[in-house]
Order: sequence, then C-alpha cells, then structure tokens
Amino acid sequence: MNKTTPTEPGQGLSRRSFLKAGLAGAAGTVLFPFVSRANPLGANSRVRVGIVGCGQYMKTHFGWALTHPGIELAALCDVKPWAVEEYMARLKPVNPAAMTTADYGDIMAREDIDAVLVAPPDHWHAAISIAAMRSGKDVYVEKPMCRTLDEATAMVDAERRYGRILQVGSMQRSDPAMRRAAEIVRNGWIGQVREVEVNFLGDFPPETLLPEEPIPPGFEYDRWLGPAPWRPYNAFRVLGNYGSGWRCFWDYGSRKNGDWGAHHFDIVQWALGMDGSGPELFVPQGYEGAPHQYHVYPGGLKVSASKGGNHAKGFMIRFIGSEGEVRTSRGVLETTPPSLAARTPSSSEVRLYESNDHRQNWLDSIITRRPPICPASIGAGTLDICALSGVAERLARPINWNPAKREIVDDAQAAQFADSPRRAGYPLPS
Repeated sequence: MNKTTPTEPGQGLSRRSFLKAGLAGAAGTVLFPFVSRANPLGANSRVRVGIVGCGQYMKTHFGWALTHPGIELAALCDVKPWAVEEYMARLKPVNPAAMTTADYGDIMAREDIDAVLVAPPDHWHAAISIAAMRSGKDVYVEKPMCRTLDEATAMVDAERRYGRILQVGSMQRSDPAMRRAAEIVRNGWIGQVREVEVNFLGDFPPETLLPEEPIPPGFEYDRWLGPAPWRPYNAFRVLGNYGSGWRCFWDYGSRKNGDWGAHHFDIVQWALGMDGSGPELFVPQGYEGAPHQYHVYPGGLKVSASKGGNHAKGFMIRFIGSEGEVRTSRGVLETTPPSLAARTPSSSEVRLYESNDHRQNWLDSIITRRPPICPASIGAGTLDICALSGVAERLARPINWNPAKREIVDDAQAAQFADSPRRAGYPLPS
C-alpha cells in the first residue's frame, strides 16, 4: 500500500452536491471517456488488471480474473509478503512476468494497466480507488466503498472528474432474486411499504484492547495501518477473515453496518427508489428500549436491522406492505401472495437495471464506457447509511441527517464523525 507525500486538494464537490453530479451516470445516460493509450485493451484485446489486497475478500475476484479470457492479470499488491506469494503461485503459470509489490503506487505508475481490483480493509478503499482513477484506471472496489462520509464525497468527485468506471462490490444488485424483489416493491405490488426488516446474521466480537506482539518479518505494518491511528501490532487486529479481525474495530470500518449493512441497505435503497437520497433519522439499538437499530426515511418508513434471531423471518431482507410481503436472500425470493414471485413487469412498469454477474458487468462497462450497476454515486448513498448507523451506535443516541444536503443536522459532536484525522504521510488523494 502506498505512502505518499501530502498534496494540495483539488476543486472537489461539496457533500451537498455530489449525488446530483453522479445521477446522470447512474441512470445510464452518460458514456465515460477512456483515457487514450496506444493499446488501451492490451494484448489480444484483453483488459490488463492489477490487484490491490491479496486477502480473503479478493480470493473469488482473483479466481474470476485469473481464468477470464478477457483479462490479463498484470500485478499483485499486498503489504503481507506471504499473501502475495500465495497468489503469485497461482498466477505464475499464467503470467510469470506479473509484477508483485507492497506499494500500490507501483501499479498506478504502470500506464499499461487499465483497471484495478481493490479489496484491502475498508479504511484503504478511498485512497487506493481515487489514486487509481487519477492515474486513468477503472476500479472495482469492495463494499462498503469507503469508511467515512467525506471519503464518499471524494470518490464520487474523482469518478466524475476523471471519467472512470467505478463498480462498488455491492454484488446483491446483480442477484436475480434480489432484483425481482426490488422490482416487486418498486411497482407497488405489495401496496404501500409499511416497514422493512434487515438481518445482519450475527455480530462481531466486541472491540477490545490487544497486547502488543512482534511484527512478522517482511510485513509492512505501518502501511497496513495507513491513514488509521497508530496501534500496537497484534495478529488479531490485521486478521482478514469474515467473522472477526479488523472488522471488529471502528478504526477500520463500521462493524456490522459496513459488513452486511453495506449489502442489505443497498438493496433497500434500490427497492424504495431512494438512490440519490436516503433516511433522515438513525437510532441505535437500546435507545429508549428499541430492540433493534433502525433508520427512518422522509415520510416515516422505518428500516430496522438486527444482528440475528428471526428478524426478517430469517431472510436477509423483508419488505412488509399493506397488501403483501417480499422476503429475499441471495438466490431466494418468497412473496405473499405467492403469485407475485412469478409476475413480470409490463412495458409501462418499472424494470430495473439487469445484471446477473457483478464483475462481468464491470468489465462490460470498461469496454463500452456505459455506467455499471453500482457506480460511486450509488455506493455513496449506501455508505451514508452504514456510516451514520455506526455513528449513532457509537454515541448511543439518535442522529438527524439531511439527505438532500448530506449534512448531519444540528449536532456538532456527531458531525465530527463525517471524517477521521489521517496520519501524516497518508493523505486522501484528490
């Protein structure tokens, strides 16, 4: 990962205006320019791709890219040398000349690399993605697309300024069952939506103080921390599995809100037609006896989220309407009445953007320059919900939010969480 010298910020978008800037692209009406290169799609018309973050989240992306006939994997980056070695062992028979590095800046400096897959811990998403777009590369970044509200603004700004394709890895938008669920809700087939339930399917261990341990040889721990506060090394802190490790710590993400919330809240936004807007009130679990955390949209619609149990009747998401219900998980759709599941929208009804393969949709967008299903402008709206839910949890009280202006309302303490101080040497690129 890259350690850079501070740079002067460019002319950025305010939080108030960034969503408006991205809406045309999200609607599919704008073609993004391709940075001119002598051979922009590489040898044999393949897209040259670099990988940043050789951990658990990247494994399926790597396997997909390694075997895709339209992709040449050209570079691997991680601050853990053993992680790079593991990936390179699989890549070497295919491309023995592939570059390996601990500094993502080496990938950005390569003019022959067209695109980057980004999947380090969440606190690195924004800086790497912006640096890639600034260097003329398209980006697939794991969800949530970043950690803070201000980072989201900067990413949308960069997507617009540099004319790049950015796909947020909210891959449930490319799940046919969840798209059908969203279409059913959007078309009003369950009547007025009265409530939405989301199930986080468990919780992380509580954040704890960790004893200092020796840093493994070769591991560039300072780079791993990057913009986050300095903490003593501990193997648990940097663990990259799905159930614990760095995901437990507020320094690096938003815990369950940034984990499952980034997936499920994204589908709720889509189904409610709220891309480009969002809720106005965030309430943590336990406040005035609330059994679950929840947020409220203008007009009063409440979305509650639980860390387990039978919330959402055991599904990932449950939409409760005045005339029926929609319950969905990945690859699963159940409706009340059952006939809704097989109903097809007419030509005059809402048909949502159809993608059945999230990564292929990104690759297609790179080639056609048409916006992907989840560009930064959409990912940022979902990030707002994740981040603000986390702020409410940390402060143990409600947060009021103006989604049109993207501003925390009359709460100086909460507003401090719009961004986090970055360690010297790790500025956010512009």
